[in-house]
Amino acid sequence: MTSFDAIVIGGGHNGLVAAATLAKSGRKVLVLEAGAELGGAARTEEFAPGFRASSIAHVLNRLHPDVVKTLELEKHGLRIARSDFLPSVALSKDGPPLVLHGAYGEVLTGASSSEQSAWKELRAQLLRYAGILKPFLSRRPPDLGGMSLQEAASLAHTAVALKKLGMEDMRDFLRVLLMNVADLLDEQLADIRLKGLLAFDATLGSHLGPRSPTSLLGLYYRLTGASGGAAGAQLLPKGGMGAVVAAIRTAAEKAGVTIRASVPVARIIVDKGRAVGVALENGEELRARTIVSAINPTTTFLDLVGPREIDTGFVRKVKNIRMRGDAAKLHLALDRPPRFAGVDDAGHKGRLVIAPSPDHVERAFNSSKYGEFSPEPVMEITLPSLADPSLAPDGACVLSAVVQYAPYRLKEGWDAGKPKFLKAIMAQFEAYAPGIGKSVVHAELLTPADIEMRYRMPGGHWHHGELQADQMLISRPISGWSGYDTPLDGLFLAGAGSHPGGGVSGAPGLNAARRIIAMKG
Repeated sequence: MTSFDAIVIGGGHNGLVAAATLAKSGRKVLVLEAGAELGGAARTEEFAPGFRASSIAHVLNRLHPDVVKTLELEKHGLRIARSDFLPSVALSKDGPPLVLHGAYGEVLTGASSSEQSAWKELRAQLLRYAGILKPFLSRRPPDLGGMSLQEAASLAHTAVALKKLGMEDMRDFLRVLLMNVADLLDEQLADIRLKGLLAFDATLGSHLGPRSPTSLLGLYYRLTGASGGAAGAQLLPKGGMGAVVAAIRTAAEKAGVTIRASVPVARIIVDKGRAVGVALENGEELRARTIVSAINPTTTFLDLVGPREIDTGFVRKVKNIRMRGDAAKLHLALDRPPRFAGVDDAGHKGRLVIAPSPDHVERAFNSSKYGEFSPEPVMEITLPSLADPSLAPDGACVLSAVVQYAPYRLKEGWDAGKPKFLKAIMAQFEAYAPGIGKSVVHAELLTPADIEMRYRMPGGHWHHGELQADQMLISRPISGWSGYDTPLDGLFLAGAGSHPGGGVSGAPGLNAARRIIAMKG
């Protein structure tokens, strides 16, 4: 039996961030990863001979600056430059595309001058309002039942920031906070290409359509993220998302973290209401003062801890966390780069979005409500090998796409439905990049069911739980337990299922480690 100060379950990016932060505080830390590779849904994998792509997450847009600074990731190979910011290209069948340049549309091209002015005003408003929410998403949520002086001061600071908006802006912030994104876009914009892009971004990765209540929160969540200090900025890391994980791993190892892969945890050992260690599937037992779970909260409590060790009310709440994925991931190995109609070379190196209008996105969502995939799916496409040739053989190209909507529980079953869904996706591609089908060497389509199995994500949901109003902030993962603590002493959460949520931010891991350090766990 071996002892550590802390054992971290899960070698995804949040687990590694938590481990590195704890190790830098002088603790002896062990990371246990069930899979053969670290990184979880943010690793870079070969999906065909010579072709590599980011597994699920493929665009970096919210790596928390405190993670970069605390772990000194730039010293460990991470490079984030403004010149790498991706344009967002709203593709159109009937004409030229519309393009948001810089940090999420600092410059808009392809639209009328009146639309450019309207967008400039809306963008500024969205960033102001996202700025009010940003502090809540970058630190531990306040404990409303036992608020510390520091937490009270933080809330007061937010109240002051809200008041500084001015009376008119403050009223409007409260008016639109829980609106659906389609209504807000209809109020301020006219170009359906721009509205389609924004509607897609607001609902990406969620079981929501543009006209679903509170869907605007998804756009705010996106804009609270930043790259290179610029809100809303997005980039493709050289080497894929695995390069980000590699930098975090290096930081962890240099801090003294021990990492073991291919070591599934069978259960968390509980003694008199306290987590005291873990039992591995190979029979080995390891002890630690602190156990950190950076995996899904339902797996943590229902499988590793077990319902007998925790209150039935808590178990019921955990079972009711909504986490059925609606997004699929497609990787195409192409023998040559594709050409999307009307898109220049710079645009092809950016983020290409097929979401012709908010109504199109809404219709795509409607299918998923009834257990069907969308016959005309919406999607985010990247061609990462254009900027990083190491990802594909000479002259060839990698296409990576996140595709919606693909319900976790398909009515006809994914064995029968997957070939049909792939056919629908390729039909969409042909409409925007004629002839692309002839260049496909290999296709890998991962449905939510595949994502669940391969990456151990219940429901195939990359956020480990819906990011909706009732499952955010003080209610993430469940109400009453949003601050990384759990009903078991010595057990903490640090994954995407805890506050603030998914995306490659590292914030859950960093915040959880800071909480443990503050408690001297």
